[in-house]
Amino acid sequence: MKNLFIVFEGIDGSGTSTQSNLLRNYFLKKGTNAVLTAEPSSGPVGHLIREGLKKRVVFSENEAHFDQQLAYLFAADRHDHLYNDIDGVYKLLAEDKHVICTRYYFSSLAYHCSNEDDFTFVRGLNAKFPNPDLVIYIDNPVELSIERLGQRTVQDVYENKEKLTAVKKNYHDIFSDYEDKLLIVKGNKSVKEIHQEIINYIEKNF
Repeated sequence: MKNLFIVFEGIDGSGTSTQSNLLRNYFLKKGTNAVLTAEPSSGPVGHLIREGLKKRVVFSENEAHFDQQLAYLFAADRHDHLYNDIDGVYKLLAEDKHVICTRYYFSSLAYHCSNEDDFTFVRGLNAKFPNPDLVIYIDNPVELSIERLGQRTVQDVYENKEKLTAVKKNYHDIFSDYEDKLLIVKGNKSVKEIHQEIINYIEKNF
């Protein structure tokens, strides 16, 4: 099996972090090196994004402008995340490691777009970023995500029912015509069932 760049996507509270950890452990148990990463990244731009989502750093109070600002920042962070010489995705792949990432450019399309002009704008910002080897989309009910998010100590500005409902619709539209490798898993299954479905797909297709 070649070194894979695998991306998990889903609305907040879908269990992407849980499944990312389980997949890494699966690879490690098979004697294959694998690392976890995420967007926003742990880099300098990613740190700024995280502070903005928690409102520790204040961007525009205008919702449309706020989404545009984040779209620019995420694109800058994504470039650094992929190509930096310290812990960039392609450096890790070259070191004979699978890279498992929670969120990628699909999240920018899902979270920062509310009309066709937005999609054109965000697609343009991300047009040169390569597709991963596999996207795993956990299709979680909004109500279940809201229930899980209510147990968190700190919530970000996007973690509300109205926003997540719109994001879920965007994900559906994004993946309805996605042509590369994509696995869609129902998020209301058990953690174990979701993990096994992911493993079965990877073993069959890679």
